[in-house]
Parts: sequence; structure tokens; C-alpha cells
Amino acid sequence: MQTFQPPRRILMGPGPSDVSPRVLGALARPTIGHLDPAFQALMEEIKGALQRLFNAPDHACVPLPAPGTAGMEAAIMNLLEPGDRAVIAVNGAFGGRMADMAGRAGATVVTVDHDWGQPVDPARVEAALAEAPTKVLAFVHAETSTGARSDAASLCAVARRHGALSVVDCVTSLGGIVVDVAGWDADVVYSGTQKCLSAPPGLSPIALSKRAQAAISGRKEKVRNWLLDFNLLRSYWGGEGGRTYHHTAPINALYGLHEALVAIFEEGQQAAIVRHARMHEALVAGLEAAGLKMLVAEPHRLPQLNTVLVPEGVDEAAARAHVLKTWDLEIGAGLGPLKGKVWRIGLMGASATAWHVRLCLTALCEALAAQGFAADARAALAAVDAKLAA
Repeated sequence: MQTFQPPRRILMGPGPSDVSPRVLGALARPTIGHLDPAFQALMEEIKGALQRLFNAPDHACVPLPAPGTAGMEAAIMNLLEPGDRAVIAVNGAFGGRMADMAGRAGATVVTVDHDWGQPVDPARVEAALAEAPTKVLAFVHAETSTGARSDAASLCAVARRHGALSVVDCVTSLGGIVVDVAGWDADVVYSGTQKCLSAPPGLSPIALSKRAQAAISGRKEKVRNWLLDFNLLRSYWGGEGGRTYHHTAPINALYGLHEALVAIFEEGQQAAIVRHARMHEALVAGLEAAGLKMLVAEPHRLPQLNTVLVPEGVDEAAARAHVLKTWDLEIGAGLGPLKGKVWRIGLMGASATAWHVRLCLTALCEALAAQGFAADARAALAAVDAKLAA
């Protein structure tokens, strides 16, 4: 074996995003014990920072020691028991994954299916909730497979009206668009570190309401996942009266998350949201000037995840391979029914800059031209400049 030297890539796919040098530097700091007093002080700072980032002052907020999918599994497995009814809104790959997990928890699963690229329809969800008593309503706020944003406030309100606990997937939304857990009155909201927070993958921040905590404490049987059992996690992350050993925390990964949180608060949460929106508008202007079209209708688009329709006659995989080989640029492919039909371009965290937008358009136009599609790179870049100057 030899030392692995990864190639330098520019990450503009659906995640991970580029990690800033300051976060990479934090990851390399000396490892200390997971029960060291200094590390426990860091844990308290992270808990408070996540409450601030989620706007969840009354929720228990911790980073789970695994990627965003672990947040999904923790939410589903902690809340659902065999025989519980769960309504899952599915408008892409990750809503479908929620439904799969709910079935594995032994729940009676009712899916409310939507076309990929469409937001979740609150009226259809309410109709499903009205059919029978329901323990959980779960949906994806920012569907990474399509780039569609759903109305979390309305969907959480529907859940409240019908006595259901709400589970909200904010893996792609946290740090890039408004996530307002208190304003939504959401019960369980989870995210990941590798998207708009621009830390490496491997942690899943999660927020649990007092209602959710009470439901978990009052379960009839143990949670069907030991590592992510919130009853056990609280004994380690709670801090009151000392911590009980549960697992060895990913210490250096938590250094990275802490630094990423410091960075987003230095910039300002609202400023970061505005930056993502501006870069999205510039990218879309450039794509349209190059003759390309978006999958998602404008009112429902995510600024941080842009899904672009592949023109007829263009080999989408060959275009992605071209920009990776020639420009060291990664963009994403479509999933499920969108495979081969779209590109997914991420503008997340440190990857949401004007430089990234211009580079991506230049590289993509070159890749399209290589296949005979007349994409005008000059017009695309002029449209970007005009949008950014406005």
C-alpha cells in the first residue's frame, strides 16, 4: 500500500460540496478523548450552535455520528413502533427511502406519491392523514434527487391538525435556505454536514421537539436501532450530572462541524441564504442563455440544487465525464426515473460562489459543444455578469 493522494476536484454535484481550508485545518487538530473536559465543552457549544442554526431553542439538538441518512433512520426508528400508521410524502428518491425505513420499523405505511420534480401537495397529504389516526407525517423539505422545495410550514401545520408528529428531511436545505424549526412547529428535523454547511460527510445534525422526546420515552418496546436510540444518546449528549459512555464520538469530525458553524455565523445565516439565492439566479440565467432548461418550475426550485434537463441527442454521462476529466469538475447525474435525463448542479456552501458558477458554465458549454450542441458560452457568461451586476 501507498499513501492515498486524492485528485483535486471542484465539487458541484448533489453533495459533498467543497470543504473550506479552515474546516480542513480544523479536522487536522490533535485528537483528544471523547470524555475529555475540553471536548465536552466543545459538545455544549455545538449543541447550542445547532439550536441557533435550526432556530430550535426548545428542541434537543445533537449531531449523530453518521451521515444524513442516519438522521432519517433515527427519526423513523425512534418514533415508529409496529402497528403505528405513518404517512410519507414521496416526491423523489429520499421520500421513497423514508417509506422503506418506516416499513422496516413495522409501521403501516401510506405513501402520497407525486411526480418527481413537483413539490409535496399539502391538500393531498391532509386527505391521507384524515383517513385514520396517524403517528408520523414525514416529508423531504429539499428533495436532493430533483431540486424541488416543499412548503414545510404548511405540511407541519397539517400534521399538527391531525395529531401526527412531523419528520422533516432538511439534509440539503440547512444553511442554504430558511430552516425555521420553531416557526414550523416541527417535531424531528435532521440534516447532513456535507451540503450547505461545507463540512465533510459523516455527521447528521438532528433536532427533536419535546413532543417527540416524550413519544420516544413512552415507547412500548425498545428502539430497533441501538446506536441511534435517542434514549441512549441523551445520556451521552445531555451533559447534566456528567455523561454516560455510549459511543466513541468522531472527535475530529466534530472539530470540522464546529468550525463550519463558526464560519456560517461569521458570514451571517441570512447573508448565506442570500448568497445561495444570488448564485442560483446567476447560474439559471447562464444556463438559459446557453439554451438549457430547468426541470423544476421557478417557484419551487432549490437555489442550492439545480436540476437541468439534458438536451435531446446529448449523452449526459459523456458530458459529465468530459467536465471531470478536462476541468476536474464534478456535477451529478439523475436518479430513478430521471436517470440519463438531467444533470444535478450543486451550489452549496463553499461551492456557492460566482467563480464556481462561471467555471461550471464554461465547462458544461464546452462538453455540449463537443457533442454538437450549440451552447454559447459567451452568452452564458454575459448573462451571469448581468445578473450579478443587477
